[in-house]
Amino acid sequence: MGLLPYWRFLHAGFVMAREGVFAIVPLQDAPAPAKLAVRLIRTIERPSARKRDMAARMSLAFDRLGPSYIKLGQFLATRADVVGEEVAAELALLQDQVPPVPDAEAKAAIEEAMGAPVEAVFAEFGDCVAAASIAQVYRATLDDEVHGRREVAVKVLRPGVARRFEKDLEAYYTAARFMERFVPKSRRLRPVAVVDTLAASVRFEMDLRLEAAAISEMAENTAEDERFRVPRVEWAKTSRTVLTMEWIDGIKLSRVSELRDAGFDLPTLGRHVLQTFLRHAVRDGFFHADMHQGNLFAEADGTLVAVDLGITGRLSREERGFLAEILYGFIERDYHRVAEIHFRAGYVPMTQDVDLFAQALRAVGEPIRDATAQELSMSRLLAHLFETTDLFQMRTQPQLIMLQKTMVVVEGVARSLDPNLNIWQTAEPVVRDWMVKEIGPEATVRKAQDSFSAVTRAVLAAPVLAERVERLSKDLEIALERGLPISDQSIEHLGRYAVSRSAVRLTALWVGAISLAVLAWNSF
Repeated sequence: MGLLPYWRFLHAGFVMAREGVFAIVPLQDAPAPAKLAVRLIRTIERPSARKRDMAARMSLAFDRLGPSYIKLGQFLATRADVVGEEVAAELALLQDQVPPVPDAEAKAAIEEAMGAPVEAVFAEFGDCVAAASIAQVYRATLDDEVHGRREVAVKVLRPGVARRFEKDLEAYYTAARFMERFVPKSRRLRPVAVVDTLAASVRFEMDLRLEAAAISEMAENTAEDERFRVPRVEWAKTSRTVLTMEWIDGIKLSRVSELRDAGFDLPTLGRHVLQTFLRHAVRDGFFHADMHQGNLFAEADGTLVAVDLGITGRLSREERGFLAEILYGFIERDYHRVAEIHFRAGYVPMTQDVDLFAQALRAVGEPIRDATAQELSMSRLLAHLFETTDLFQMRTQPQLIMLQKTMVVVEGVARSLDPNLNIWQTAEPVVRDWMVKEIGPEATVRKAQDSFSAVTRAVLAAPVLAERVERLSKDLEIALERGLPISDQSIEHLGRYAVSRSAVRLTALWVGAISLAVLAWNSF
C-alpha cells in the first residue's frame, strides 16, 4: 500500500491540530499519557486559530479535510450535549451548507447522466439550494402529459467525490490496521471491521439508483404510518449520479426557531422523531441511517419527511428481537434480563459473570432514567459505557455499528427539540407494541407457520437429497474398488509436503530440546 495512506492520516491530524480542534478534548478525567499527548499536540496550533471560537475551528478543519471528515462533523452536530451548543450549531452548517462545486460542473454531470442538455430534461432548472459532503441539490420543474407540471429536487453527486472517499478510506484502513497490530486493547473494538462497515455504506451511497430503491422500500414499509413519509422518486430522471425526486415544502429540523415560530409542538415532534426511528428499526428491520437534522423536514400538518436515504441500515429478525428485549429490560429496570440477553446474543463472552454484568448495567441505566439533558453529561456516560465494555471484554459487533451510530444521532436530534426528553418513556410504547406482536398469539401463529414452511421445504427436498447421497455412495464404492488415481505431479507435491512437515517437526524438537537445556541450566 505504501506510505501515502500514512501521510494522509498524519496530514488530517496535523490540520486538526493546527486549527485547534484538540482543544475540545476534555482533560479532567483523562489518563496522564492522554493529557500529555493533547498538550504536546496543541503546541502547533495556529495563533490565529486560538482567536477563533471552538465552533469555527472545527467547522474550518472538517471543511478543509473533505467529504469523509464532513460526515464526522455532521455526526457531532447532533450531539450538542457532547460538543456544546455553539459548536453543534456551527457544525450543523456542514449538513447542507458546504461550499458547492460550480454550477457548470454540476450541470455537466447531469447532462452526461441524462444524455441530454439540462434545458431539454427539465422545464426549469434553478440554483443550488443545498450542498453536503457527497452531493448537492437543485430545485427544478418537470412538465409532462402524464403527471403534469411539478416541482422536483435534483440531487447530483459532486464530481470526483468517489475518488476522494477512496483515498480517505485508505487512510482509515491504515490507522485501523495499525491499532489492531500495535494496540492490543483496541482489538476487541475491531477497528478494521468498523472501517469495512463504513466503506460499504459509502460505496452504496455513491450510486443514487440504490438510494432511490431505498426510498421506494421505505415508502412501502411506512405506507400506513401516520405523520411520516418519504419523497416520491422520479425514476425516469434518475441514474447512478443523478436522483430526481419530489420537492418537499417543509422546515428543516435544524431550524428550531423557525419550527417554534411556525407553531410546532417541539417536544411532540422530538418524541415523534425518536419513535419513528425505533419503529423502523424494530418493526421493519430497515432504517434511515443518516437521520441528522438536515435530512428531516416538518410539513405544515406535522408530517415528518425524511430525505437523503443514501445510508441505510438493516437488522435481522433475531437482532431486532435482541434490541427490543434489551430496550424493554431497561424500561422495566430488569437489568438481569438485559444481561442474560447480552450473553444469549453473544455480545458478552460466556466466560464473564452474568450477575456482575447485570450490576454494571444497573450502574449505567439508573443515573439516566429520570435525568434531563441539562443534568446528564453524555461524554461521561459514553466514557462509562466504554469502561464497561472493556471490563467485560465485549467486542464490537459490526452488524450493529450502523444501528448504534444512528441511535446516538437520532437521540441527539430529539433532544435538540426537547431538552427534557425521557428516552425510556418515549421508547416504551413502540417497544411494547413490538414485544406483544413477537410474544403474543400473533407471534405464536407466525412462528408455527414459519416452522411448518421449513418442514415442508425439507420434505420436498428430501428426494433430491436422497438421490445425491445415493450417487455419492456409488461413486465412493467404485473409487475404492478401482483405487484412487494419483498423478505424478500429485505424488511430487505430497513428497514435498512430507519433507516440509518433517523439517518442521525436527525444528520443533530441537527448539524443545534447547529450551529444556536452558531451563535445566538455570535451575542449577
